[in-house]
Amino acid sequence: MATDDPELADIHLTDVPRLAGGLGAVTSTARFLRRESGLGRGAKALLAMNQPSGFDCPGCAWPEPAHPARLEFCENGAKAIAEEATTRRATPELFAARSVDELRALSDFELGQLGRITEPMVLRAGDRHYRPIAWDEAFALAAAELRAAGPGASAFYTSGRTSNEAAFLYQLVARWFGSPHLPDCANLCHESSGVALAETIGVGKGTVQLDDFAEADLILVIGQNPGTNHPRMLSTLREAAQRGATIVAVNPLREPGLVRFSHPQKPLDVLRGGVALAREHVAVRIGGDQAFLQGVAKAVLERDAIDHAFVAEHTTGLDAYRAHVAALDWRELEVQAGVPEATMRALADRYVAAERVIACWAMGLTQHPHAVAMIQEISNLMLLRGNIGKPGAGLCPVRGHSNVQGDRTMGITARPKAGFLDALDRDFGEAGFVAPRGDGLDTVDTLRAMRAGRITALVALGGNLVSATPDTDVTAAALDGCRFTLSIATKVNRTHLHPGATALLLPCLGRTEVDAQAGGPQFVTVEDSMSVVHRSQGVLQPISEHLRSEPAIVCGLGRALLGDVLPWDALVGDYDGIRALIARTIPGFTDFNTRVREPHGFVLRNAARERDFSGSGGHARFTVGHAPDLRLPPGRLRMMTIRSHDQYNTTVYGLDDRYRGIKGERRVVLMSSADMVALGLVERQVVDLISEFDGAERRVTRFIVVPYDIPPGNCATYFPEANPLIPLESVAAKSNTPTSKSVVVRVVPTEA
Repeated sequence: MATDDPELADIHLTDVPRLAGGLGAVTSTARFLRRESGLGRGAKALLAMNQPSGFDCPGCAWPEPAHPARLEFCENGAKAIAEEATTRRATPELFAARSVDELRALSDFELGQLGRITEPMVLRAGDRHYRPIAWDEAFALAAAELRAAGPGASAFYTSGRTSNEAAFLYQLVARWFGSPHLPDCANLCHESSGVALAETIGVGKGTVQLDDFAEADLILVIGQNPGTNHPRMLSTLREAAQRGATIVAVNPLREPGLVRFSHPQKPLDVLRGGVALAREHVAVRIGGDQAFLQGVAKAVLERDAIDHAFVAEHTTGLDAYRAHVAALDWRELEVQAGVPEATMRALADRYVAAERVIACWAMGLTQHPHAVAMIQEISNLMLLRGNIGKPGAGLCPVRGHSNVQGDRTMGITARPKAGFLDALDRDFGEAGFVAPRGDGLDTVDTLRAMRAGRITALVALGGNLVSATPDTDVTAAALDGCRFTLSIATKVNRTHLHPGATALLLPCLGRTEVDAQAGGPQFVTVEDSMSVVHRSQGVLQPISEHLRSEPAIVCGLGRALLGDVLPWDALVGDYDGIRALIARTIPGFTDFNTRVREPHGFVLRNAARERDFSGSGGHARFTVGHAPDLRLPPGRLRMMTIRSHDQYNTTVYGLDDRYRGIKGERRVVLMSSADMVALGLVERQVVDLISEFDGAERRVTRFIVVPYDIPPGNCATYFPEANPLIPLESVAAKSNTPTSKSVVVRVVPTEA
C-alpha cells in the first residue's frame, strides 16, 4: 500500500527520444571533449581512432569496416577517448590529501573525475594513504608478496581492454609462476555464449563477418541495446535497413537505438529524421527469450519448413529436438515468453520467408540462470534452416570490451584446453616452464575463494572488480581481507579502495598514447567480435613520464617474479618479439608480424563458418532445453541491470541517460505503470529494493521510481548501483556467469 505522503525525489524526466544519434550525439560528443580532454587533444585522437594506422577504440568490440570513414567513431567511443585523454591528473599530492576511506565516499562518477594516475603508488600495511614508489621497488615488492602467498593462493584477473601482446605474456607469467587462476571479465559477460556455442557448433565464437550484414534478409537483435552499448553497429543496421533487410528487436525494453537512427555524420539523415531500423519490437518478459524462441521453432517445425539437406549432412539430434518442441503447450509458451502465440508465429513466417538470417545477442541473454540453454535455442533455430556457414547468415554474439575475445584467444582462461598447455610446455619447456594442469578459478569462484581466505593475493590487469562483480559488499570485503593486491590501471576506481593489507597501483599507458620503446614507437593488436586481428597504435603524448605500457609492466613483473627466463628487455624494446612467441604457440597466428601489418589485419579461421563442425564431434548439435518457470510470488518483480547512455561498463561518464529521458540521476528503477499501481507507488517515489535468493535478502536504498515501457512483472536498474542485489551464489548453469539479468526483488517505500 502507498503511504499517505510518499517521499518524492526532485528528478528531471523528459520524453524518451524517438531516435538515436542525430544532433544530440554531436552535442554530447563536443561537450565531453571540451570537459575532459579539450577539443584540440580530443579531435587529434578521434581522427586516428579505428583507422588502419591509428588506434582501436577502447570501447566495444564492433569491427571496423573495410573502408572506414574519416570519422569512424560513435558518441560513446568519443566519450571513452575523452575519459582517457583527460587533462585531469591523480597525482601523489591527491593521494596524500585523501585517504582510502575518504576516496570511498566518492561516487563512481566522482572517482573517474579525479583523472589519470601519474606515478606508481603503494599502500603499505597499516597505512591509509597511497604513496609514491619507484618502479623497480614496486616490482620487487610484488614478487615478494606473490611468493609469500604462493601460486595456489594467487589469482591473475584481466580486463578485456588488454592487448593481445600483454594478455599472452600475462597468462604466461601467471602459469610460469604456477597459478592456474586466470579469472577475466568474459566470465561476467559472454562466457555463456562461448559455452553454448562450443557445445552446439564446436566453436565458442560467432560465425559472421561484417560483410554478411550486407547480404542478410532478416536480422534478429535479441537481448541487446546497440544504441548505447555498441553504437557503431547502428551504422551497419542502418545500411541493412536501407537495402531492404528486415530487423526485428526482441527485448523487454523498447530502445530508441533500434527504432530509428540518424547518422550524426550524414546531414541528410539529420534533416530527414533518420532511418527506421526495427520493423517489429517483441517485448518479451525478462528471461522469456527461451520460451519465445521455442515458440518460433515450434511454428517452423509445424510447417516442416526446414533445410532437410543441411540438417541431414551437418547436424545431429533433430528428432529429439522436434519431439521436445512438439510437446510444448502454446498457452504455457505464451505465459513464459510474455507474448502471444500470434507474435511467435508471425516471426516464424518472417524467418521462413528469409533466405539469409543473422541472429545477434548480448548480455540481455548471457546473464540468466538458463543463459546457456537460451543461447542454444538461437543455435537450434538457425540450424533448422541452414543459417550457419553461408554468406549473409550466422550467429553473432556482440562482445563488449574491445579485446575480450582476443584475451581468450591468447590463453586468458581458468579452463584451458590441454592442447594449449601442451603448446606452452613445448615452446617454453627448455627455459623451465611447466604448465599447471587442471582447471583454475574463474571470476566468481575466485571471489568465493577470496571470501573463504583461500585466495589471498590478486593481480588485476585493468578492470574494476568491485564494481563489475555481483554482491558488491561481499566482493569489497573479500578484497579487504587479502594480504596483497596489485592493480594495473589508468584511473582510480573502486577496486583500488579495497586494497587488502598491502597494495600497488601501477599506472599504464592508455590506448590513445604513443608507446615509445628502445626499438621505436610500438603498436599492439586486438581481436574484435568477428575474429579480425588488427593493430592499434596511439597518437597522443603520454600524460606522465612515469607511465609504462601494459607489456612493459607485465615484463617487469615477470623478471622480478621469475628471473631471466625470457629476454624481457628485448620483448619490451620491440613487440615483434612478443608476437613471434604468440605465432609459434597460438594456432592461426603464423607469420603474425607480417600479416598484422596489412592495412586491415587478418581474420582468424572459424571452422563453423565453413560448416566444419569437427569441434563438436563432426556435426552441429540440436539441444533440448527446458525453459524455466518465470512466475513470481505476489509483490515480486524480476529485475535486470542495464547501462545508462552515459557509461561504458563500470566507467560512468555522466549522470544523464538521454535515450531514456533521465537527467542528473542514476539511482532509478524503471517500472511499468501497471506494477506501480499494483504496488501502490507513484512516479518519482523514493524506494528501497530488496532482492530475495535462497532465503537471504539484500537491500539497496533510496532509488527513484520512473515509469517506463517495460512488461509488467519486470523492472530495470543501472549497474553498478544495483550490483549489491545480485547474489554471488546465483549463476548461470555451465558458464558460472552471474545472473545480473534475473534478480527477484521487492520494491518498498523508503522509510523516513
